Order: sequence, then C-alpha cells, then structure tokens
Amino acid sequence: MRMLDRSPANTVPDPGKLEQDLIALIEDSRERSSEDPFRNPVLAVTLAITRRLDRDEIDEDDLDGLFTRLRTQSLVARAERLRGYVGLDRDAQASADSTMPARLVAAIPKGTGDFETFRDLVGRTGFAVVFTAHPTFGMPKAVAALIAEAASQDSEAARRPLMEKAAALSTRPDAKISLDDEFEQACLAANHGRAALDSFNAALLDAARSRWPDRWTELVLKPFALASWVGCDTDGRTDIGWWDTLRYRLESKRMQLDRVMRHLPNVPATNVVRDLTQGALAAVNRQLAVAPRLGTKPTLEAVHRFALALIIERERAQTDSGPLLAGLAGALGGVESDEDKRAIALLRSGIATHGLSNALPHFRLNASQIHNAVRRVIDLEGEPTDAAQRRSHLSTIHALLNDVHPVAVDFGALAAERASAARLMMTIAQILKHVDGTHPVRFLIAETETGYTLLAALWLARHYGISDKVEITPLFETASALEQGIRVLDDALRNPHWRAYLKRIGRLTVQFGYSDSGRYVGQLAASFWIERLRLRITDLMTQNGLSGIELAIFDTHGESIGRGAHPTSLRDRLAYLAPEDSRHRNRKAGIKVRLESSFQGSDGYLMFGTQALARATVERIAEHLFAFDIADDDSFADYVLSDAPGADETDDPIYGEADFAAEFFTVARQDMEALVDDPGYAALLGTFGPSLLDRTGSRPVARQTDSGGPSMITHPRQMRAIPNNAILHQLGYLANSLHGLGRAASRAPDLFRDMRRDSVRFSRAFRLAQHASAVGDLDVLRAYIDTLDPAMWLERARRTQRDDRRDELLVIATALDRLRLAPDLRRLFGRLTSDWLSLQSAAPDLGKMSVRLTMLHALRLALIHRIWFLAVHIPGFRPQSGITREQLIERFLRLDIDGCLAMLDEIFPITPDPTLGLNFGEPAGPRDVGTYESEHKTIFGPIRQSFARVRELSGMIQHEVGAFG
Repeated sequence: MRMLDRSPANTVPDPGKLEQDLIALIEDSRERSSEDPFRNPVLAVTLAITRRLDRDEIDEDDLDGLFTRLRTQSLVARAERLRGYVGLDRDAQASADSTMPARLVAAIPKGTGDFETFRDLVGRTGFAVVFTAHPTFGMPKAVAALIAEAASQDSEAARRPLMEKAAALSTRPDAKISLDDEFEQACLAANHGRAALDSFNAALLDAARSRWPDRWTELVLKPFALASWVGCDTDGRTDIGWWDTLRYRLESKRMQLDRVMRHLPNVPATNVVRDLTQGALAAVNRQLAVAPRLGTKPTLEAVHRFALALIIERERAQTDSGPLLAGLAGALGGVESDEDKRAIALLRSGIATHGLSNALPHFRLNASQIHNAVRRVIDLEGEPTDAAQRRSHLSTIHALLNDVHPVAVDFGALAAERASAARLMMTIAQILKHVDGTHPVRFLIAETETGYTLLAALWLARHYGISDKVEITPLFETASALEQGIRVLDDALRNPHWRAYLKRIGRLTVQFGYSDSGRYVGQLAASFWIERLRLRITDLMTQNGLSGIELAIFDTHGESIGRGAHPTSLRDRLAYLAPEDSRHRNRKAGIKVRLESSFQGSDGYLMFGTQALARATVERIAEHLFAFDIADDDSFADYVLSDAPGADETDDPIYGEADFAAEFFTVARQDMEALVDDPGYAALLGTFGPSLLDRTGSRPVARQTDSGGPSMITHPRQMRAIPNNAILHQLGYLANSLHGLGRAASRAPDLFRDMRRDSVRFSRAFRLAQHASAVGDLDVLRAYIDTLDPAMWLERARRTQRDDRRDELLVIATALDRLRLAPDLRRLFGRLTSDWLSLQSAAPDLGKMSVRLTMLHALRLALIHRIWFLAVHIPGFRPQSGITREQLIERFLRLDIDGCLAMLDEIFPITPDPTLGLNFGEPAGPRDVGTYESEHKTIFGPIRQSFARVRELSGMIQHEVGAFG
C-alpha cells in the first residue's frame, strides 16, 4: 500500500492521495477475498486504517481534508441524481409546443363539446402533493438548499462550486429541529410548488386561449393541489398544542392572502378584491400577533386573548373563499389585456383549489385515540380490534349514530378537553369556523384495523357538527390492516350512516402506508398487498353502488426505498405507486380517482427546493396523471412512456400469472416476517444502530432505561419505521427491500426471469431490489456483526504483537461477551446470506456497493474501534447513579457516547472543586483536590472528536444511499 508523503517539502496533507490510497486498499482487499473465503475485505481495510491511525500516518488534518473531499463527491453525485430524477435535462431541451400543457390541449379531439371535455378534465383535482414531516430532516437546511440549487444548474461546472460550498458544512442535521423549523421548510417547498402549479396552469391557459379564444377565461383550473400535515399530525406525539395547529393554519392563510396581493393586477377592476384581501390580511396579522408561540404551554389568559382575536376578527379575516372568488370572477370582465386576464384567472384557480390556505390541511391521529374518546359514551368491554367483540362494537356504535346531536364548540371547551381525538376534532371545528371553511379537511386515522374505528370517527364528527366537512380516512399500513382492509371498509359500508356520509361528501378516501408495511412484510411484498387491496376497493365500491363518488388514494411514503419510493426516476415512482392496471379498472368501473402522494422531510422537499425543480416535478406528475386519459392519442402516450417504449401496462403478463405473483410475494412476506421476529435482527438494529444517527426531527426521542442510557431493543416494533430503515442503510444491508426475494425467486426461477424481462410492473418493482443491492454489501454487514463478536477481538488479541493493544482487545472482548449478542447475530447473518445467495443465483446482474461507499463504512468502523480502544482507558471510579465502570464500557460499545461523556464530565471534572480554600467553620472533610485535564485531553476529547466524525460519515452514507430512513 502506498504511504502518504510526510517529507518537509510536502507538509500539506493531500486528501486526493489519501483517498486513492484507501480506494486501492479496498480494491486489493476485495480481490484477495475472492481467493480467501475466510477474509473479510472490509474488516481488513478497517484494520489497516486503524494501524495507520495508531502510527500517526493519518492524522486529524488528513481526516479533515479527506472528509471535505468525500462530502463534495457525495453531494455532487446527489445533486446530479436529483436533477436526473425529476427530468430537468429533458425539460431544458423541450420546445414550447412539446411541453405537457401544449400537448394536452392538442390531444383533445376537435368537435362539438371539445371545450367542455377539456374544462372537465382540468377542472377536477386529479393529483395532490402532500408535504409530510416525520423525523426525516437528515441534512442541514443550508446543505439542502445548496443541493437543490446545484441540481437546478445545467452543467457540472456550475454545480461543483455550490457543492464545494456545501462540503465545507457538516452533513449532520441541524442541532435543534423544532416543529416551527419543519413547518418553515414545508412552507418553502409549498411556495415553490404553488409557483410551479401557477406556471403549469398559465401554460394551459395560453394553449387554451390559442384554441378557444372566446372561452378560455371560463376555465377554473384545478388539476393539482398541494396539502400538508406538518403541525397537524398528532399520531404518536403529544407535544403539538391545539393553539400551535391553529397558528400554523393562520400562517398558511396569510401566505395565501399575500399571494393574492403580489399577483393581483393593479387595475380598477380589481379594487374590490384588493380591498377585501388587504382587510383580511390585516385581520389575520392581528390574530397572529397574539397567537401563543411554540415551546411552552400558554396560560389560560393567553389562550383567552388568542380566542377573542379569532372571534372578533373573524368577519374581517374571511373564513370562506366565496367572496374572493366572486370578486375575481367579476374582475375578469373588467380588464382588457390578456396578461391581466391570465393573472386573475390563475389567482382564481389557486383559490378555488386551496381555499384560504397556501396548502390544504391533513390532520392525523391514531385509531386508539378515537377508541378512547368514544369509550366515554360507550359501555362495552374489550377492544374493538378483538374479533370476538366485533359485532357488539359495530352494533353499539350504530345505535349511537342513530341518536347523535351536535354540541356547541367554543375555545373554553377546547382548552378543557383532555381526550386527544375529541380535542383534535374540536380543533378542526374551530378552524373551519374561524380560519377557513372552504373545503372539507382530511382526517387520517393510523392503524385502522376495524370498521368500528371509521364509525366512531363519524360519530365524533357528527357530535361536533362537522361531519360534512371532514374526510375520514383509514390508513392501511400494518400487515393486519393490509389483510383486513377490505373487511374494515365492508363493515363500515354495511352501515347506512357511513354510506350516507360518503354520498354527502362525495368521496371515499383511503391512505396506504409503506413504512411499517415495508419493514414488516418487505417493500416488494407490501407493494403487492397494497395493489391487491386497491383492486378489491374498486370491486367493493361497484358492489355498493358507489361508482358515482370519487376515490381518493393517498400513498404515504418517504424518498427512501425503505419507505416505498422508487429510486430510478419520479416517473417510475409514480407508476410504481399507482399501477396502470388498477387505474384502468377504476376507469372501466366509472370511478374517478384522485391520486395523492407524500413528499417527506428534507429529502422530499428537495424536489420542490427551487422553482426549476418544482416545475419539473409538476411536469412529471402531469405526465403520470394525464398519460392515459387521452387514450386515443398514440403520440401523446408514446411521449409520456418514452422511458419504456412499446410497453403496454394494461396487458402486463404479471396479471395473467396470478398464481406466480401470489406465491412469490407470499413467500417473500413469510421470510420477512420470520426475519423481524429473529432476535438477531433486533440485536442488529438496536445495539449501536440508533447511535449512528443524529436526531432528525421534532418528534420526541426514544425512551430511556431507568438506569440511564438507551433502552435495549428486543424487537423492531420498539422503534419507529424511519430509524429502522435508516439503521439498515447505515449497516450496509437493506434487508427490508431484499430479504425473502431469494427464496421466492428460487421457487420458479424461469418464470421469475420471464417476468423481469416481460412485465413492466414486476420489473419496475424489482428495480427497488436492484438499488438496495447497489448500496448494500454482505461484507459490510459482516464487518459490523463481527465488530460485536468477542471472538473477533480475541483473535486479534491472539495475533497482536503489542502488549498494550492486547490488553485493550481483551477488555473489549470481555465486555462484548457480557452483552451476549454474537450467537444471535451469527445465526442472523446465516439467514440473510442464504437468501441472498438464492437471489444472486436468480438475478446475477444485481448491483454491487461502490468502492467509495465501502470506504465510508471502513473509515467509520475504524473510528468506532478507536473510540472503544480509548474507552477501556477510563480510570476506575466508584459507582455513580448505579452505573459501574463495566456498565459504562458496555454503553460505549453501544455507542451511547453523548450520555457516557456527560457522565464522565461529572465523575472527572475538568474544573477544580469550588469549595477548596473556603472555611465552613469545621475541620475540612475529604475532597478530590485535583482535576482531570489529562483524561479529558487524552481520552474524553479524542472520543468526542471521533464520534463527531462517526456521525459525519453517517451523513455521507445517507447521501450515497439517497435518502434518510
């Protein structure tokens, strides 16, 4: 291996040379391992890096330079992928008449009623972008902004300086991420999204004006909408006050009114609209001035002051978009220039779609919260999810619905309410009454596993008088919900109150989640079960005579394949979530479908990080939405499907081989469920996996044990889906997207290969596994597993020539032996390897982890080992807070570094005892008269610095994989 030149003439570290040295080392180690099956190439490189750190052949300056270089490469690659993902290069080359709006207008067959056909097509919202949060803010805001800006540049030369600027920053997320921070980022993405919708609608109007010059101003364009649940999602958290939610809705309202003021033409015809908007904006600002701020529970006096402002200013602030829409319609007839008419038409379209909100609100909570709220008025034993209690619960809630009467809601009742579901429903009632009642709001219910939940939510909505303004939406995400989802809906539809409710509101809304379903049954299997449920919902609506109402399908997922987002392109992602076969069956049944998709956290917001990115994203969504609505225009379909020429998804062979599909995904699901219950899998995820990650959102952190430190994970259900997925990324093997596919493919290998070749649907789904393979490596995973195996450390101790290192190795081996992780982890690795070999045999073209990503893992392992070597030198101390030195070292092995260092700062203070030299009137008792500068300088400080680098590398790995969690 080449050595860094340390001659006096070359004292400046050369990060490029160090990188090439490490790359050469990895390539050489991989080549040797092909000849030596007992050699782990990643651990071999880790050991080589450790030795060079020991000999000071790599010092802190070297690492600083190397990290900056590696960050630059990761960020440049991510910006380029983002640009390609949304298709910016293609849009840059498109001519004016080849854009989606122009082609859409041109595709309308000429003849009687052609304008009405177009008006109906673009006058209904067919797709909604939903900005969601969760703890997925895995990069700093400044870095995200630079990535988005770089991706918007049309040359590598223009992108690189921006990424070099970003590389000077940390990859670690912002130190404190509050709900306000998340809301601010969601608003930035939504503002770019609204501008992109206006741009798309403006192009539609221009094309319509050319074709229908006398009628184009009649158009009210609503093909796309924006929504957000940031600040409204209370599932699994209690830290969002109702006053916070109201404030966020007022902020959204202010942004919508600001938009009107910015874009309203300054002509006499718009004076009525301007006066109305200015008055509303001033009133909203007065309401916001007294709104309680985030972080502390407001006093009753503050709540009272806020409530009075909402009530007193209600009429001036406007609570329905009707007057504004009427004013804009009137203004259209009073302006002369087409430019002014277009500006007014765009404002009218934006308000017709979004009401008095910058983005429509989605509220969410858990099914158990609904059950608890209704339990106060229902006298039943047992849980609604208990099959033995099913009929009694359904019967009882039906009786309640027969005799429910609305009650008044005021802010005093809201302030006094303790049941979270009732409080949220009351909050919605007050928002509809005092902020914006233009459109019904979405009410999402997580973990819906019984029809009783939907009926109980309907009872609550009717109890508070808002049942016609709330879209009650079950979330089908757990394995049980995917199995029982159709029964849940069927039980609700058997109830006349639910059927009447759906007909009044005109829409059945369902939500599909990919995070929990993906991590419990595997991502590819989850896709199959979700699609099957979609098809069964279509049949159920037809059977119940509901084909005349709209079906809204909201797919919630993040940007990671671990949460169901397709990695190759936004087009593939949209088609993966809404396969053409299910869309075709809905059209055949006469059911109009509204598709919705989440864009989550800093990863998802990147696609709306600049106006250029947002416009490209909207263009891809438009292609997906309208591709098959103009079925007679072959050139239009070819344009949209140019990524898959000749593909016919309506005659996909996967649907003709129903037995193969059912068996393949059932086997994959069974194997993944068995993996989840494997104690080795919990050990893999929970030992030091959570400590590789910084906190990435406002949601409260994981529970602690009574004795301090992170609790030991004994089953994946004890952690949330996002860290579950993120840990798999960080450990170098994406089991939730790979495991089980090997055994499934081996059952019918020839048919498996045929489906990969001939089926658009199956091959698109399998590309998730191909991407997972390209960012995973069993050698990397084995290196982490061996790091937790005392046998590996004992073997190193047996072979080392250094007495001091032998002692360190023995201490680590002894501590690891106490954790008793190795047997379970070894069995787990065997399980994963066996399935991987079957998959590799069936699909030999699977990708391989890049050398650069492998290097990041090896570097981080070397730093983790370095931390452990330093930790064994912590001096002995008397037990503190029930923690012994041995237990503290075990916590170091689990990388609970921040907690351990905080304790060590107390045990070994760096400042002298402040009582020294003071006379307390008695003979002086025993004191520690010294300080511990040496321990802080030689042990604690280097541990802290190395751990910061460990987390920095986690950020780089996140960028290489492409998303957090």
